[in-house]
Formats: sequence, C-alpha cells, structure tokens
Amino acid sequence: MFNKNTVAAGVAAFASVALAAGCAVADGNKADDVDITAMSAEELAEHLIFETNSWRDQEMQEGGGWRDRMTQDEIQKACSFDSTRNDLDGETAGKVVALAREQYQAPEGDIELGDWRKGAELADSGYGYRIGHNVDDHGTREQGGNCYNCHVMDSSVSVQGTIGPNLENYGAQRGDSQEIRQYVHQVISNPHQYFPCGEMPRFQGLLTEEQISHIMAYLLDPESPVNNR
Repeated sequence: MFNKNTVAAGVAAFASVALAAGCAVADGNKADDVDITAMSAEELAEHLIFETNSWRDQEMQEGGGWRDRMTQDEIQKACSFDSTRNDLDGETAGKVVALAREQYQAPEGDIELGDWRKGAELADSGYGYRIGHNVDDHGTREQGGNCYNCHVMDSSVSVQGTIGPNLENYGAQRGDSQEIRQYVHQVISNPHQYFPCGEMPRFQGLLTEEQISHIMAYLLDPESPVNNR
C-alpha cells in the first residue's frame, strides 16, 4: 500500500510539472501570436503546412524543396475554386489558356514518334515524384506517366481508369499527321491549353521529351495495340 504522504507529494509534483508545461505552451502560443481558432479551414491548412515545420525538408525530384512544390503557380491559383465560385467562368478560362500557352514549349522542327512499346510501359507506370520515408529515386527507375490511372487505352489491360476520355483507337480514328502530333504533344505537355482547369496534369517538365514521344507513339502508331482493338 502507498504511504499517504508519498502519494500527496507525487500529486503535488505532477501538478507542478503540468502547470509549468501549461505555462510553456501558453507562452509559446502567445509568442507566435497565432490564433488558429480564428482561421478558416484553408488558412489552417496553409499554416500547418508552411509555418509549423511539420514537413521534413527534402529535395524534390524536379528540383527545389517541398515548399516550392506546395506553392501554387498562377494556373493553380486561378483554378483553385472556393465555395463561392463553383463553375469556371469565361474570364478565368481565358486567363488559364493564355498562361498555359505561355508556359508551353514546342519541339523544334517536325515532331517524331518514339517507341510505342516503351510508351505502353510508361502509360502503365505510376512510379515517380513521391516523397516521404521511401522517396522515389529517378536515378534507379524512371518515372512513368500513369496514363492508365485515368484513361482506357488498350482494352486488353485489366485495370484502367475512367476519369478521362476513352483513348482506344485514338490514332486509328484521327490519323498521324503533324497537326495531330502537335495537338497531342500540346495536350500531354500542358492540357490547360485546351481544357482549362481540367484534371489532367501537365507533363512537360515531369516527363522528358523522349518519354512524351514514346507515349505519343503508343497513342498514334498504327502498330500500337491502342489502334488494333
């Protein structure tokens, strides 16, 4: 059985430690001069991400740090709708299209197709750009396009997404002219040029031009299984 004096002393010590800890927390909040209870959900998220050191600084695969990746560019800001603006208005759409055209870098000369077999592998691969405890190392394994996550491209592939349009027989239906290649290159590189604020990522800068040429071949080459179903 515990001695009453011992228990009382323990309670008093615990109370002192708790009181001291409480004061330290209160002082810290006061020093930071931050009242998170007055923040909106968006403001709180921004505060937790950027101001509390809750993210371990890491070098991103595309260069820069996590803060650079988490900072919106002008297109992302324009496309960040809030509860008061649920639809894309014409002014914003025009602004986003103009910004996307400024960002787009067209290849010099005629656009050449790569290897559709490599394009199929890239379309199937979701590897790349992940950070955390197991960072994706692009030096040991190349990043993919993860096209199957959103598009049906080859009906023989068992698992494909339906968020984006069905791309089966894409080249068979449209041909393989330079005009078509330019359009496909523009859409893969920066889809906001045609679909402002859409859900498809911008792949220029995330994939190399060679990788984009392989995915284009997978879409347009007559020998690709995309065009033979």
